[in-house]
Amino acid sequence: MSDAAPSIDPEEVARFSALAAEWWDPNGKFGILHKFNPVRLGFIRDEIGRRFGRDPADRHPFSGLALLDVGCGGGLLSEPMARLGAAVTAIDASARNISTARVHADAQGLAIDFRATSVEALAETDARFDVILNMEVVEHVADLTSFLGACARLLKPEGTMVVATINRTPKAYALAIVAAERVLRWVPAGTHHYRKLVRPPELEAALGRAGLAVSTRSGVAYDPLGGRWRLTSDMDVNYMMVASR
Repeated sequence: MSDAAPSIDPEEVARFSALAAEWWDPNGKFGILHKFNPVRLGFIRDEIGRRFGRDPADRHPFSGLALLDVGCGGGLLSEPMARLGAAVTAIDASARNISTARVHADAQGLAIDFRATSVEALAETDARFDVILNMEVVEHVADLTSFLGACARLLKPEGTMVVATINRTPKAYALAIVAAERVLRWVPAGTHHYRKLVRPPELEAALGRAGLAVSTRSGVAYDPLGGRWRLTSDMDVNYMMVASR
């Protein structure tokens, strides 16, 4: 990993490294991501399937696609992407996260190329991808422009990137920080810093500077009655975007 990568925030890496053993515990510190995964996976499957003309009903609709999972953590998205047929490379700035992810994937018999590295370092290689996932990552990087620029260099000419993050609004502060971290304790306190949250126009502008145009925007909200996350037009808190060249 390149320690000089400008997008890496050492404090963020240390915070998630300390929790590396928790990734696959559905009742642990990352339990909310286990609940969040179905809506993320459905969105990715449908959007990538539409972009590349794949039938989401197929057993392996991503077969033949090279996919990069950035900030993969313990591999919660990397594994289902591999099961959908993609050739998955998964990177994280935390070597401890990569170790956890590799051990779990090996136990499932999944061939995933896990690497402890940065997008800037990977962009200096010959690696190029049809799909890049940036799910709940951009709010943790030190330099958004550098980060997305390096990601864009890793995309093939017809490639697509999916980004998920949290808006910087009073509503997001109340729900994603005060409620989720301090009251409900869905995630550890200090996981998110309000000043680092990214507004949709800011994200779209940064993607534009990287040469990517946004084609899809969707909010994501928690339904307390149904006990699940769902897509919504409300992007005030959690939201996702799809961008391509």
